[in-house]
Amino acid sequence: MSVLRVFRSIQAKLILMVLMLILIAVQLIGVYFISTMKSSLIDSFTRNLDGNANVLTKLSEPALSQLSKSENAKTDVSEELNALAGSLSSISGAEIQVLDAGGKVLATSKPSQPSIIGRKNTSMLVSRALQGIRENEEEIIDSDNIRKKVIVKPVFSGTKTVGVVYIMASMKDLYQTVERINRIFVSAILIALGLTALLGVLLAGTITAPIKALTRQVAEVAEGRFDQRVPVLGTDEIGQLSAAFNDMTDRLSEALAINEEEKEKISSILTNMSDGVLATDELGRVIIVNRRAEELLGDDSCEGRTLSEALNIEKAPIARTLQGEETRLTIRRSAEEEDDGEVLVRVTLTPIRSRDKGVAGVIAVLHDVTEAEKLEQSRREFVANVSHELRTPLTTIKSYAEALDDGAKEEPELAGRFVGVIRSETERMIRLVSDLLHLSRFDSRRAQLRREMTDLSEMLEEVVDRFSFQLRQKDIMATIDVAPNLNTVWLDRDGIDQVLDNLVSNAIKYTLEGGTILISAAGNGAGQLVIAVRDTGIGIPKKDLERIFDRFYRVDKARSRNMGGTGLGLSIAREIVRAHGGTISLDSEVGIGSVVTVTLPIVQEGSEPA
Repeated sequence: MSVLRVFRSIQAKLILMVLMLILIAVQLIGVYFISTMKSSLIDSFTRNLDGNANVLTKLSEPALSQLSKSENAKTDVSEELNALAGSLSSISGAEIQVLDAGGKVLATSKPSQPSIIGRKNTSMLVSRALQGIRENEEEIIDSDNIRKKVIVKPVFSGTKTVGVVYIMASMKDLYQTVERINRIFVSAILIALGLTALLGVLLAGTITAPIKALTRQVAEVAEGRFDQRVPVLGTDEIGQLSAAFNDMTDRLSEALAINEEEKEKISSILTNMSDGVLATDELGRVIIVNRRAEELLGDDSCEGRTLSEALNIEKAPIARTLQGEETRLTIRRSAEEEDDGEVLVRVTLTPIRSRDKGVAGVIAVLHDVTEAEKLEQSRREFVANVSHELRTPLTTIKSYAEALDDGAKEEPELAGRFVGVIRSETERMIRLVSDLLHLSRFDSRRAQLRREMTDLSEMLEEVVDRFSFQLRQKDIMATIDVAPNLNTVWLDRDGIDQVLDNLVSNAIKYTLEGGTILISAAGNGAGQLVIAVRDTGIGIPKKDLERIFDRFYRVDKARSRNMGGTGLGLSIAREIVRAHGGTISLDSEVGIGSVVTVTLPIVQEGSEPA
């Protein structure tokens, strides 16, 4: 396996490619060269042999012509021809035979073979030569496995064939020469391949070294490290690639930094949004959820669940949104705290569209509309209460006016009582409208405070003096307790007087005869003035404490209305205290009494509360 991995490398492939190209080129050149050389050597050998044959035919022609005319001269001719063949054989190294017109051997260049003289040569080439064919040659392999060249030439005397010259030469030296050249060529190829491999390693290293460096840098970038750079070693293609990769690394680092910054911004926005946000994938599973959504749903394990499970709704709206339709719905859930009642959440489902995939998911935006619904409910109740509060005195005035018109005015005593009721109801309407206008000024922030240096003890005593008649009527004892270090404070005297009048009036109304009321003023150590009105009255049930400062809210509507209240006193008191930058709270227990605490910041003349 390690060997296979080596051959999979670019360096090994380059070396193998170069070696194969060199080998193929040298092989082609070698084959062509050796083939050409072999053909040249054979042609040269054949030409030399053919030349000797032509010389021999010319030299043997007189003797053979003489032999054809007279058989008596055969011995002399044979000797002459033997000498001629022997001399030519010593020059060319070939075996030479001279044959007569009948194909019988007359002379040979090998004295060791006298037995063949007089025997007929049955070679096909001899037969062709005796027929007058001039070009007769072939290559044979003898019994010793030696390749030989045979050339047979006819000898003419005029137009008559008088004999044949037979030459056979060994080609052993020629083929040995070719073999030696082959060995030299193979050796040269091996040496060339070795040098080529060495040079290939060096050359491939110059190519693969930058590629390896580039590969290492790619791995570094893949792991998120962008501080390294690929060395640029030249202006060639690899150098240009290295420079381009370095530029890409810089751009990628910058893009990732920007992307990370944008991601952090989006994450911060999602985390701190007042609305809850959930995002799903194309299958409807939650992949992103912000903190507000977990708070609204009361569940911190939404991620990974389906949106229908997270919202506890049916799957149909989710399916419609995944098909590209925007959907709105409202869900209700119980508050974590029992006193908070029910939480109302408006959900807007919007499809996430992708250019390639169509709808790639769903965005669910959760908006808490509990307070808005409460405000709307309060508005409806306020309108209903105002209508009811106005309708009651108007109905009474109308009834008594009709009674007067019908004749009651003729009876002085009855007419006077009816006019008194009408006046009383009219004053009640005036008080109601006046209180509403007062609240309207606070709602529109048009009410301005007129602060002045106020003596606390004096202000509280005046409040008690204003209610001295009512206190004596019910035999209620009112006590004032002001801390020694609080002599004067900077506040809106008229506004605080109105608050205290309302609180003391309520305390007197709901305190039984013989009860007590304590009005105290002290500092709380945090730079604030605390004024408390404590009574021993009938108290307020716990369920009504939360709404006691709401407009027109009455614990006992019938009794409060009979006592002449409009239901706006505590609401006005709260707005005046808020305008001072303070708070007002009420604590009560049925049958024991109530305490209303007003906390105001202590400010210096010409300054504003912190």
